[in-house]
Amino acid sequence: MVADTPHMARVHVDSWRQTYRGLMSDSVLDDPELLPARERFWTGVLTDERHSSNRVAVAEVDGAVIGIAMSGPSQDPDATWGWQLFLLYVDAAHHGSGAGAALLNTVLHAHEAAAVWVADPNPRAQAFYGKHGFTPDGHSKAGPDVRERRFVRGPGTA
Repeated sequence: MVADTPHMARVHVDSWRQTYRGLMSDSVLDDPELLPARERFWTGVLTDERHSSNRVAVAEVDGAVIGIAMSGPSQDPDATWGWQLFLLYVDAAHHGSGAGAALLNTVLHAHEAAAVWVADPNPRAQAFYGKHGFTPDGHSKAGPDVRERRFVRGPGTA
């Protein structure tokens, strides 16, 4: 799967640009180093032992990567759940195709309680996670690039 890192990085960057324009700084989204940085990120995720417990999946159509997802053990200090969805992106041309749900179900199992931080506002993503049993828990955070709300799901609610 390491051979897929350039394609995974491309989906990651394109999805950020499609989704976060107006929420995230143009200087971040248009940075010429964004794509190489995401390639290094994905290479590290797929090769570094520190990420060995993470689950990574790609969605493909006709051999082309159109979606990516990654989950792993929760990193939230107040977590009462075991897993966290770190990212799930599907190219906008494939929204509504079922690729997002397939990715979600591949990296998070229905019996696992989990959380995900979702850009706010991002009504499309928030509706997607709501459809899959996640509800906002009232926690939010504002990073240097985007504000996020946390959504959680209990076991068996997928």
